[in-house]
Amino acid sequence: MFEGVKDKDLTREQVIERNLNVVEAHFHNETPESVDKAIALYADDIIWEAPLRGIIMTDPVEIKKNYIGIFKTVKYNKTTALRRFATEEYVFDDQIADVQIVGDQMPNLLFPIGSRCSCRITHVFFMRDGKIRREIAYEGFRPWGGPADLDSIPEGSEVVVYDSEVVGT
Repeated sequence: MFEGVKDKDLTREQVIERNLNVVEAHFHNETPESVDKAIALYADDIIWEAPLRGIIMTDPVEIKKNYIGIFKTVKYNKTTALRRFATEEYVFDDQIADVQIVGDQMPNLLFPIGSRCSCRITHVFFMRDGKIRREIAYEGFRPWGGPADLDSIPEGSEVVVYDSEVVGT
């Protein structure tokens, strides 16, 4: 719905709805099997950032390699969606992930293989005409169960469990 339509030709509500749907589709396709569909939602002038790891990318081929590295490094046990909202130009997404570090292909990740971490992942997406033109992923990795593993979780937050077998600490 609204594919190929410019923002200026939609109502404010339609632009916001489309932006939320694009980000949902992007997250849904952040898997090894469908990462190309996630990347297809980027604008031609995409900028992908992970500032807490010092990463900035503008080449979709490099961004895909980065995602493959993430898939080979982080195993998701559980996610908790805290909040997501949008305007005509931005989508904000805030979640917590219970993860295990299973590889070493994520540059500047300061946790060794075998670590279990809680990761507060806050995304800001800059949107234009139904495409993501900038994705900023603030990835706050913390030792699972440690003193900094503390979050205010809104009542009714959606929790998705990916694997009941959790190893590592």
